[in-house]
Formats: sequence, C-alpha cells, structure tokens
Amino acid sequence: MADQYAQTPNGSEPPRLPSLRWEEPPEGPVVVLLDQTRLPAEEVELVCTDVPALVRAIQTLAVRGAPLLGITGAYGVALAAVRGYDVDEAAALLAGARPTAVNLAYGVRRAAGAYRVALEKGEGRERAAEAALAEARDLHREDAEASALMAGHGLALLDELLPGGGHRILTHCNTGALVSGGEGTAFAVALQAHRVGRLRRLWVDETRPLLQGARLTAYEAARSGMAYTLLTDNAAGSLFAAGEVDAVLIGADRIAADGAVANKVGSYPLAVLAKYHHVPFVVVAPTTTIDPHTPVGASIEVEQRAGQEVTELTAPPQVAKGAGVGGLPVAPLGTQAYNPAFDVTPPELVTAIVTELGVVSPVTGGGIAELCARSRRVTIS
Repeated sequence: MADQYAQTPNGSEPPRLPSLRWEEPPEGPVVVLLDQTRLPAEEVELVCTDVPALVRAIQTLAVRGAPLLGITGAYGVALAAVRGYDVDEAAALLAGARPTAVNLAYGVRRAAGAYRVALEKGEGRERAAEAALAEARDLHREDAEASALMAGHGLALLDELLPGGGHRILTHCNTGALVSGGEGTAFAVALQAHRVGRLRRLWVDETRPLLQGARLTAYEAARSGMAYTLLTDNAAGSLFAAGEVDAVLIGADRIAADGAVANKVGSYPLAVLAKYHHVPFVVVAPTTTIDPHTPVGASIEVEQRAGQEVTELTAPPQVAKGAGVGGLPVAPLGTQAYNPAFDVTPPELVTAIVTELGVVSPVTGGGIAELCARSRRVTIS
C-alpha cells in the first residue's frame, strides 16, 4: 500500500509523482523514489529493494534535499528491518551516505531507535520492524506539516519586511516538493506568495555544476504556474545591482548552534551580495536541520564531490543510455577541480531563519538555543 503522506494537495495544479513512497508489492516491501537526475526531461521512478540501492540513490542525487533525505533514511532503516537485514549495518550505511545533511542521520536515528526500543521491550523483530516503519511514517507526516507551517511563517515575514506585496524573490538550488514530505522549505514560501497573488517574480539560480535550479526548481515553478526567470549563478550580482531582488530565500542542509548555515554551494556569495545591497537574506528550514552538536559554522563537514562534475558536462541518463556516451569534457584532460557541495554562511549575514515553530531574527546562538528548547524534534544532550 502506498504511503498516505507521499503526496500533498496541489489544488488546481497538475498531479505529480511523489518524491518518495513506501510500497508493499507481493514480492516484498520497497521504497520508490522519483529519480531527480532525470528531471525535467522525464519522470522515472527508482524501486529500491535494499539499503545499498538507497545509498546509491542518495549519493548520485537521485534523491536529495535535507528533509527528504531524513525521510529516506528512516524508510531505509524500516526497509532493512522488514526484510530481515542487519539494521545496525543498514543504519551506518545510510547515515554516512552524505555527511553534511544532518537530517539524514536524524531520520536514521529515529527509525533505528524505535526498532531498538521495541526489541528491548521483548516485542520481537517483526513488531520492531513495524515500529521502525511507523516512525518513518510519522517523520514523513511531521515534515509535511512543518512545510505548511514554514510557508505561513515565511510569507508573514516577507509581508512584514516588504509591505505592499509584489515580492521579487531570488532562490538557489531546489527547495520544493522534491526535497520534502510536503511542498518544501524556501520554495514553499514563494509558492504560498504566488497563490495569494503576492509573488511578482521568482528568480531561479541555475545552481552549477549540477543545475538543480535549472532542472528542478524551474520544473516545479512551471508546474505551479509561477512567474519565474532562470539565471546563471554569476548573473546574480547584476540582478542585485539593477534593484530587481526584494529578498533571497534559500533552504539549509545543516544549521550550526551559532546560526551558521550550510547550504548548496553558491549560497554564501548570495548572502554577501544581499548584505551589500540591503536585501533580506532568509533561510527556511525545519528544526530537524538544526544541529546543536555542531557549535559553529567552521565545524560543519562540507562534502567534496567528484571533480568530473565540474570538468565534464554529463549527458542526461536517457540520452547517455541510448547513445552509449558519458560526460562531455569541457576542460583539458587532467584538470583538477574544486567541487564542494556546500558552503557555509555566517549568522551575521542571515536576516532570519524560518522554521515550523516560527522565526529567529536576529540570528544568534541564543535564539537558536531557545528554538531548540521549544522543539521536541531536536535532541540536546
């Protein structure tokens, strides 16, 4: 049976395949993912029957985005438990698949913890597996609820910062339904502004080298009927200089205890530009993205990805499969590439952090600690 939280209402917008769902066909349970590497050309699903398949999907970015990675991690633990695999081994593989996104380890811990508690109560492996699956479903539901709350809080903040409506929002990477159990984080705020007639323009950073903005955010914006314009990352400065940006909205993969934000590489330059041009720079993320055990931004482990993502243009999977081609070189053979997946924005450049519990502004360690104290979704030890 498909997971009831896999799809969210879209009103008059066209139906979409859910980013993730749990299925139980006769041959055994599986986790089904929308393969984001194939978007926007085609909507293809990956059927994962075991944890190694899920780990490959995570590492190749077939599934991505901090909140959705947390949900994926939780369902991965449940998949291992229900199919009778080693749950501890599965949890370790999943939690280490991408080091920067704190939600992945969080989701793994929740489902694995529910499994262990059930075992400690003497409920047996079958009941323990059911407990892990129930915990994954709870996390999926909670994230959808958090997404809706963040959209409301974020729009209220925009209206306060920018009275009069007609918001022109610049965003980076992809933060919509493709990264969430609901309608997303930063994108969900822009979508809410669009639905109430207060979005004038969504500026979409291309987000090199893997083009999550061009491929995924533009895809979601087009499906939602939003007024949007795509730009290369290095065109953002001219956009600010022309006075065309009212606010920057991004998501986060990890927020440190001091309020520093790790997000898709290219976010930090936007924060610097926003500061210089006196434009609000707003981060939208659920409290599960806050890591109180990471004291400052410099402590965040930043994932370094393969250099070929920079030195080659990779053909879409559907083209490569048919033509027998791989990446097209754009740099001389042997060129070394610097390819961090994320950068870190210090708290003094962040105007506000929007969560499902409300807004932190100014962004300080004290404000983050107070938010964590109010949240049952963040563990402080």
